[in-house]
Amino acid sequence: MTTDYIIIGQGICGSFLSWNLLKAGQRVVVIDENRLHTASKVASGVINPVTGRRIVRTWEIEKLMPFAVDAYTEWGKAFDVELIRQCNILDFHPTPQMMLAFAERLPVETDYLRKPDDADQWKKYFNYPFGVGEINPCWLIDLHILLDRWRSQLKQQKLLLESTFNWQDCEVFPDHVRYQNITASKIICCEGAAGFNNPYFRSLPYAPNKGQAIIAHIPGLPRTHIFKQGINLVPWGNEDLFWIGSTYEWDFTDLAPSPDFLEKVKAQLGYWLKLPFTIEDHIASERPANLERRPFVGLHPVTPSVGVFNGMGTKGCSLAPYFAHEFTDYLVNGNPIMPQADISRFTKILSAGKAQ
Repeated sequence: MTTDYIIIGQGICGSFLSWNLLKAGQRVVVIDENRLHTASKVASGVINPVTGRRIVRTWEIEKLMPFAVDAYTEWGKAFDVELIRQCNILDFHPTPQMMLAFAERLPVETDYLRKPDDADQWKKYFNYPFGVGEINPCWLIDLHILLDRWRSQLKQQKLLLESTFNWQDCEVFPDHVRYQNITASKIICCEGAAGFNNPYFRSLPYAPNKGQAIIAHIPGLPRTHIFKQGINLVPWGNEDLFWIGSTYEWDFTDLAPSPDFLEKVKAQLGYWLKLPFTIEDHIASERPANLERRPFVGLHPVTPSVGVFNGMGTKGCSLAPYFAHEFTDYLVNGNPIMPQADISRFTKILSAGKAQ
């Protein structure tokens, strides 16, 4: 079998890249083992334009967010489903200090911060003695539908190999690669956390990060917003289910869900939420984060038949659409990748640490 690109992984990065390449008239084969708890599958699907205690804009959000909204809308129309909807964050301030921090940012960040229209309407659902602010607009992506529908389409077109990728089965040449019985001009690595051990890109400044979330049944809680007070409550899947999280653990020994996080969530919900709730699931995964908090996009400087599209960390929903488009434009037309994302910035370390 001959193709243009082999893509390793069918998470948010591999899905968007394969979709863009196919739209550009390229041939692809996606290799993915379909693991249950990957970073894309356990992510909340939220696009939030501001971040941190200082409530500052996330990197390049003015460019990334409108592009992402258009991309998810287009893909949803192709699938005949709603993949994206506006779902603003109600930020219930946990302390007087956070209330003051929001108030100080309010007249400065007029594009994304505001006071909710009727702050008192939420008192029948929550305790919030220090008030509430709103982040607007925010967006919620149905990642499960997106990944499932695209996987089904790849299967129907016989473009998906459901197996674990093994570099021992891959022969890499300067102008092509051969994996088992598949020959391609290039192989692109979109394997998420598995990229930490990729022989061509393991010298990139990855920073393994563990995230945990709880799935809870909360009857009667409106699904019109994302609710935040130390933890986030995000509408999830079927009616009355909410995704609650997440942790950002840099020092961990395993990827198992921890009892400490479960007890912390129960305690926080008991204080904050006035409605009864039931814990339905506890999930955890390893994120492909990196020290720079900028994506890894491009071809290996020494072995240009091998590329990478990874390192999105917690921002995959906003980063993947834009940079999959940019990467495709680079591969097909030779147009440049944004310098802050292009892995050419790591030419020195990648050249020194190339696979033997």
